[in-house]
Amino acid sequence: MKLDKKAKATTIITTFFKYFILIFFVFWTLVPLFSCFVTAFKNPEEYQNSSVMMFPKHWALENFANAFNLAHMGRAFINSAIVLISVLAGSILISSQLAYILNRFRFPGNSLIRKLFLFATLLPGVAMQVAVYSIMGKLGFINHLYGYIIMMMGTDVISIYIFIQFMENISYSLDESAIIDGASYFTIYWKIILPLLKPATITSMILKGVSCYNEYYSANLYLQDTKLRTVAISLYTFTGPLGNQYNLICAGVIISIIPALIIFLFCQKQIYAGITNGAVKG
Repeated sequence: MKLDKKAKATTIITTFFKYFILIFFVFWTLVPLFSCFVTAFKNPEEYQNSSVMMFPKHWALENFANAFNLAHMGRAFINSAIVLISVLAGSILISSQLAYILNRFRFPGNSLIRKLFLFATLLPGVAMQVAVYSIMGKLGFINHLYGYIIMMMGTDVISIYIFIQFMENISYSLDESAIIDGASYFTIYWKIILPLLKPATITSMILKGVSCYNEYYSANLYLQDTKLRTVAISLYTFTGPLGNQYNLICAGVIISIIPALIIFLFCQKQIYAGITNGAVKG
């Protein structure tokens, strides 16, 4: 009986700490979102004279229109869509083709290339910006949307490893049967391997899409023309040496979240399935 009471007490304490930790992290995750939401509806005077956690007395709905128009977010959304679609398409094709070569073919240097890719992930991106900026300048890629897209395509080593890991579960007999039927290596990749990589593709698209849509440092560095600004840097309009208009910034942040939220709501089944299947090996 004493052992049962101790076991029950231990279970209760363990359950309590689990829920306490869960609620604690949920709370600290939602606090910034709540503060941003509340601030987005305040006028400048009310923002300066009230707490960031207090509801506004007068809901300033015009903040969203002002943020959208003054920051030219319409053009920024178009630029972000062009960048996002181009980068995702190019990154998936390049990463899956490299993974196909490294996984399906054995040649001198195969292992070395894999190790170099792993080494590249350990290098901090900021430390390489001087060399990258110099290369981008010499190629004439600065202040051009296509230059930024090409640069973003070439910085996705994680996707290569995701495709390699998933491709190891695809039987070589499929390749052999296709070769016997006269299929080329590209046909095998395009019509057999790539369709089977759908879970890994969705996982890679999520990881790459989120980082690309939220990218600020590189976009601000290489897209200096105001007409080329993406959503992540369009809100820089409301910052300056004389102060920051946080009510408009928060309104713009909420506007920028809406497209991602809509995509998630309509594609959540595919996203969850892709992450689950892409993460499980075997």
